[in-house]
Amino acid sequence: MEATAQQSNPKGRLAIIAGRGRLPLHVAAAARAAGDDPFVIGLKGEACDVPHDFEHEFVSLGDITGVHRLVKEHGIDRVIMSGGVDRRPERRELRAPFRMIPGILLMLRILSGGGDDKLLRAVISIIEAAGCRVVGAQEIVPDLLAKTGSVTERHPTKAQWEDIRVGFTGADMLGRLDVGQGAVAIGGRIVALEGPEGTDGMLDRVAQMRESGRISRQHDGVLIKLCKPQQDQRADLPSMGPITVENAARAGLAGIAIEAGRAFVLDQDDTIARADALGLFVVGIDRDEMDSELDGQT
Repeated sequence: MEATAQQSNPKGRLAIIAGRGRLPLHVAAAARAAGDDPFVIGLKGEACDVPHDFEHEFVSLGDITGVHRLVKEHGIDRVIMSGGVDRRPERRELRAPFRMIPGILLMLRILSGGGDDKLLRAVISIIEAAGCRVVGAQEIVPDLLAKTGSVTERHPTKAQWEDIRVGFTGADMLGRLDVGQGAVAIGGRIVALEGPEGTDGMLDRVAQMRESGRISRQHDGVLIKLCKPQQDQRADLPSMGPITVENAARAGLAGIAIEAGRAFVLDQDDTIARADALGLFVVGIDRDEMDSELDGQT
């Protein structure tokens, strides 16, 4: 297999920088099926499910020197950044070659007050300085991108579509501020916006507010996840999977709306089956259509 991969990709090898979640595994398997021999660079404390049949090595978050060493040793010329990262690197963790000091200084400024998108752009620049091309995971696993329309037995009602519109506005504004990618709307108003705790943490907050009576049980509500409008789509596209469905159900929501074409649905068969079993809908929404519809209401 290695000889075949080298023949099909004579210019260099593909590396996958793997964070949290199952997306890196899907990307690695799809890359291998397409003839690549991917090398997986797992982030310590984030990636935990790297299969042993993939050549891999773990590096600390912020260890640019380690990544550059692996790029050189394994002839890597393409890199995919895949999976979530729960925390930002501490300043003491940053290590880089001398020539990358300007890039590290930029990262330090961003760590002091910049959003995730700015940080990811800085990381991409540093990786490209090693002579690699950063490509989006969607180039390897396009079939995982959400499609427009419902994929479940249940479909949104008229009231739930209103929650989707309200949540879309909130998630869109949040993304423009480079803060998060998700929102929860219940009864025609936004009750939660995604912060550093991520989608699952936000859904936990909603569940707790339900239990305490701060959110009425008379309305179900919707989770909305969007790609940030200005986001570099080579990294950190929104994603959902079976766990997202279970957490949405635990929070008393009726369903999930996710941006079509710019967000991933992982373990699709399992996700849809789980949503059907729990009575939730999963629907892909088109950003341009939503924008046009909302503009028509103003």
